[in-house]
Amino acid sequence: MSEVSNTAEFTAYGSPVTSPSAPRRPGVDALARIGHPVPAVDPADASPHAFPDGGTWRTEIPSVEGPEALAVVLKESSRLDVPVHRISQGSGIWMLSDVEITEMVEACAERDIELCLFTGPRGTWDIGAATRTDSGGAGLRSRGHDALAGCVEDAVRATELGVKCLLVADEGVLWTLHRLRVAGVLPADTTFKVSALIGPVNPASYAVYERLGADSLNVPSDLTLDHFTEIRRTSRAPMDLYVEAPDDLGGYVRMYEAAELIRRGAPLYLKFGLSKSPGIYPYGAHLRDHTLDTARERVRRGRLALDLLARHGADGGMSPLGSRLPGELQRFPVPEGD
Repeated sequence: MSEVSNTAEFTAYGSPVTSPSAPRRPGVDALARIGHPVPAVDPADASPHAFPDGGTWRTEIPSVEGPEALAVVLKESSRLDVPVHRISQGSGIWMLSDVEITEMVEACAERDIELCLFTGPRGTWDIGAATRTDSGGAGLRSRGHDALAGCVEDAVRATELGVKCLLVADEGVLWTLHRLRVAGVLPADTTFKVSALIGPVNPASYAVYERLGADSLNVPSDLTLDHFTEIRRTSRAPMDLYVEAPDDLGGYVRMYEAAELIRRGAPLYLKFGLSKSPGIYPYGAHLRDHTLDTARERVRRGRLALDLLARHGADGGMSPLGSRLPGELQRFPVPEGD
C-alpha cells in the first residue's frame, strides 16, 4: 500500500514530488477575524493512498475528440501553463481513422501525455429502445455478443497503433479486456479506465471494478466528501473526478473543493470538464467549431482550478508529468485456460 511521504521524494521521472502541507481552507482567515466558526478538519478522513510515484493528484483533459482538438489542447496548455497527465476521448475508437489515432499517439508521446480512447459499441447508440426511455435501460453497456466483440476489436486495433489506455463502459467488457491483458493479447502495460457514465457510487462496487481489472475509475461528480473517505477505506485504485462536470453528468462545479477532494480521494485525477455546453458525441466535422472552442475552454477551466489550489497552498503533491501507471492493485483470479 502506497502512502504519502512528508518529504520530497525523487522519482524515476527525475523530478521531486513534495507532499502538500496543511492547506489554507477557503475563507478561513477572513472568517476568523469576525469570529465565525469553521468546522475542524478530521485527519481520519484523509486518504492514506498515493500514486506509485508518490504524488496524490494528476490532471486530465476529457472530450478531446481528434487530432485537431488535441492540437488546440496542447497549444493552450502550453500557453496557460496547465500540466497535463492524460488526454481522453469520448466518441470512440471506431470514430477515428488509423491515421488520426497514430497522429494523436505521436503528439501525446512528444509531450509524455497518456492518451485514453473509448472502446466500442454502446447501448445508447445502438438499436436498443430501452436506453431512450425515462429509465435509461442498460445505459452505455454493450448489448449482446457483437457489441462485446466490437469493443475487443477496438481494443486490439488501438493498442496495435500505440494507444496505452482504454476507456470502458461495461463490466463485462472490462473483465474481458483484463483477461486479454493477462493472456498477452493486449500489452501488459495497457490501462483500463471506467467511464463516468457507469461509475461506482459505493465502496463495494468500487472495489469490484478494481478487481475486474480497472486501473482508474470515474466516479459521479455528485458523491459527497464522506463517500470519498468510505471508498478509500476499501480500495487504493486511482479515482477520476470531473471538477466541473458536463451537463449530462449533472453540471456540477466543485473547484473550491479541489483541495479537499484530493485530501479525501487520493490518488485522484482532476478532470476539467465543461458545463452549459451541448454534447459532442459522436464527434464529426459538423461539430468542429464547437469542439475546438470547448477544448480550449476546458484547459482554461483547468488553469482556474490549479490557481485555486495554489492560492490555498494545496498545489503540492502533483505526480511528475509523464507518470501514468496506477501501482499494484487487487484483482480477481483469472481462471486457468483463459
